[in-house]
Amino acid sequence: MERELLYVALGDSTGTGAGAQSGGGYPERLVRLLPARLRLSNLCRSGATSADVLSDQLPLALRSRPRLISLGIGINDLGLQLPDESFALNLEEIAIGLSPAVARLVPRLLYEKRIEMFNEHVTATAARHDLTLIDLYALSREIVPGRPELFSPDGYHPSALGYDEWARRMAPAVEQLLGVGVAATG
Repeated sequence: MERELLYVALGDSTGTGAGAQSGGGYPERLVRLLPARLRLSNLCRSGATSADVLSDQLPLALRSRPRLISLGIGINDLGLQLPDESFALNLEEIAIGLSPAVARLVPRLLYEKRIEMFNEHVTATAARHDLTLIDLYALSREIVPGRPELFSPDGYHPSALGYDEWARRMAPAVEQLLGVGVAATG
């Protein structure tokens, strides 16, 4: 019998599926796509900041000794206009905590610039700690133009189709990390 693997999702409302009418966020959708038997512990919370992940979610995740951890964080830090340095420090602390366990409304241009700055912190931290990075921001910039159906009516969160697309694009990297076969996609 195939052994069940624990997957812990850390982060904000994108992990809970906010904006999707059904099906959950990307963690639930990812589990459905993968051939491995994953048991999901979704610790994501709407409104969570990097500080929330560090203080509340990370300790729970580390106690459970998961095989896979995903982190989707930063948009609430950005929206609350928390200092970049605070985000970078929290992200670094999260990565330090995760490293042993595993061996991311202002005018649009300013918002995008800050997102890019946050993503530079994410990329650098992942590289320093040899973590696999699946860049959902770059992916979204690639797939979203001309596809409004990928967003929920709030214009902020992905729709059910958007979360499906995230999970579909994440699956190959996760399968490689877990050493399982590639899921058939239609």
